[in-house]
Amino acid sequence: MASAVAHEFQFESAPHQASTAIAGMWLFLATEVLFFGGLFLCWIYARHANQAGFDAGARETALGIGTLNTVLLISSSAVYTAGVTFIRTGNVRRLIHCCLVTLLLGAGFIALKFGVEWREDFTQHLFPAAANFKITAPGLGGARLFYVFYFASTALHGLHMVIGLALLGWIMLRARRGDFSPQYHTPVHVVGLYWSFVDMVWLILYPLIYLVGRG
Repeated sequence: MASAVAHEFQFESAPHQASTAIAGMWLFLATEVLFFGGLFLCWIYARHANQAGFDAGARETALGIGTLNTVLLISSSAVYTAGVTFIRTGNVRRLIHCCLVTLLLGAGFIALKFGVEWREDFTQHLFPAAANFKITAPGLGGARLFYVFYFASTALHGLHMVIGLALLGWIMLRARRGDFSPQYHTPVHVVGLYWSFVDMVWLILYPLIYLVGRG
């Protein structure tokens, strides 16, 4: 199969091309860490200055949905990792199955987060710009700031999720065309790194949104 040995002219060999692609993804993820890391630091600093308000905001979040979404994302990463293992042994069919399951789990996350949880947030007047914002107790003005961070961070994470779902669809299409083999499956590996990063971002968001201050 040509795709097993082919490489672009600027690379010495197919392994060189593969290692460069993986290194490039790690470099991209490093920039993403800087971006999300800055957001999380601002969140922690703001919470320190407005602890009562942030605690009040956290108590209004849907812990059950957040926990279920965490299970969905962890499961999706585990399934995709199995898919990477399958393609390393030449089992393209199982790779496609794993991509499909991962895509469905990711779509379930999106549906729960934005179709159910966000809708409930708006219904309960928890949008920070709402004139009739739900949390109005004296000294809890920081609750609006909590929901600024909440909506901004989950929207950014959701955008990364949508990109990840599109990449999963792309991997499935290429796998069905027979583009991958034990000798060549770099795109599968690269997309797996991206998907795992999106998962890890959520594992930081989950306690920040649902757990810290809830007690």
